[in-house]
Amino acid sequence: MNILGDLAKSLLGGGKGASGLGGVVSELLSAEHGGLEGLVQKFQSAGAGDLIKGWISTGPNPAIAPDQLQAALGPDMISKLAKSSGINPQDLLGQLSSHLPQVIDKLTPNGAAPSAESLQGMLGGVLGGLFKS
Repeated sequence: MNILGDLAKSLLGGGKGASGLGGVVSELLSAEHGGLEGLVQKFQSAGAGDLIKGWISTGPNPAIAPDQLQAALGPDMISKLAKSSGINPQDLLGQLSSHLPQVIDKLTPNGAAPSAESLQGMLGGVLGGLFKS
């Protein structure tokens, strides 16, 4: 299996809830939350804009600590995501800080953010590939 398939498998397989971590990532990148552009704005507002821009660029992906991720997303968002996924908030932050840079990197292979419609289609393909093993 390729690296993208492995990543998707770890995202969907790791959660306890019906949607697991894959559902959390889908929620973070949903149109309701502004898609990737909305996520970039949240990071910029929290002073972590360089991190997410590094994930989008074609260079190496800078790491993000769970506390940085919580500051960027906000405690209310983390609480909501943890509740909907059935993942403990601290575990969720750990898993997201480990996987979110890779997901954003894979969704932006040319170093540019795709349109909202393209993003959802790509994300669906990445996460949908998990069910074919």
